[in-house]
Amino acid sequence: MKLKNIILSIAIALFAFTSCSDDDKPVFPDQPANEYDMIGFAKGADVSWLTEMEKAGKKFYNSNGEEMECMALLRDLGFNSVRLRVWVDPADGWCNTSDMLVKAWRAKNLGMRIMVDFHYSDSWADPAQQTKPAAWADFSFEDLKKALADHTTETLTALKEMDITPEWVQIGNETMNGMLWEDGGLLENVKNYAELNNAGYDATKAIFPDAKVIIHFDRGHRNDMYRPRFDALKNNNAKWDVIGMSLYPTKDNWEMLVDDCYYNMLDMVERYGSDVMICEIGMDWDQAEASKSMLTALIEKTKAVPNEKGLGVFYWEPQSYGSWNGYTKGAFDESGKPTVALDAFK
Repeated sequence: MKLKNIILSIAIALFAFTSCSDDDKPVFPDQPANEYDMIGFAKGADVSWLTEMEKAGKKFYNSNGEEMECMALLRDLGFNSVRLRVWVDPADGWCNTSDMLVKAWRAKNLGMRIMVDFHYSDSWADPAQQTKPAAWADFSFEDLKKALADHTTETLTALKEMDITPEWVQIGNETMNGMLWEDGGLLENVKNYAELNNAGYDATKAIFPDAKVIIHFDRGHRNDMYRPRFDALKNNNAKWDVIGMSLYPTKDNWEMLVDDCYYNMLDMVERYGSDVMICEIGMDWDQAEASKSMLTALIEKTKAVPNEKGLGVFYWEPQSYGSWNGYTKGAFDESGKPTVALDAFK
């Protein structure tokens, strides 16, 4: 019944988008999706804020000042993939399963590849906060694993029902310090973390056997932090296909951080046989030239990882502008147009 309600809400949301007036709705460009790269290196953007931004009246424009639908604009700039976060029961509804499915449907119809980013929380999950969903707060550990697996299964089944196949699935977001605290603290309770991770891994493979499952950490330049954690995960039989990384340099340190991140990627590939990818990257929007240089170098180095094990680079919310939600590391200017930073993805 819950899955049917999700699908119904998707249909309502999609109807609202497709039936709005021409004055209110930006037009998708008349260009077939099969002209865009569907395999190989992923040039991606996390656009999870997009529907909320649109609801707030945000518009997006190409370099000529012409209004465009945001995902289509990013596609024309060279992006071939999107990343979409999922929260369990967010207070305002944004980034719940239904909202994610709306964006996934739009991405699919633009011929774009999809990454699903499970946070396993009602709000942000990152190194500073890995709060259990309110509905799971008092669960035993066994019930917590079941809830994680059920949530993963339900969300991915909803995608499958819409004939949408994600290429990558993240089990947790920036889980350097674990997930679902305190049960899943990584170093403190590494066995628990491995079991939680494997519950998500197995649930994903049951629905989409070919999807690549990601463990995602922040601070991609910190090999000294990745090694002990992945050693511990390996020793506790954790399962993963890809090691995902975040990196947030500045104009003053980006060369050092990109080099260190590259060496970390090489070590992860050699040490664990994993694929690697950059799941999040960003720099202040008003440092666009430095950001372009940084992104160009990072993309080149990720492509240079041996045996094509560097899978791709995803910019985190490039369409964010006007200090949306206090975030300033987007790659659009104050008028809603992309900066030169995104030329690195062409």
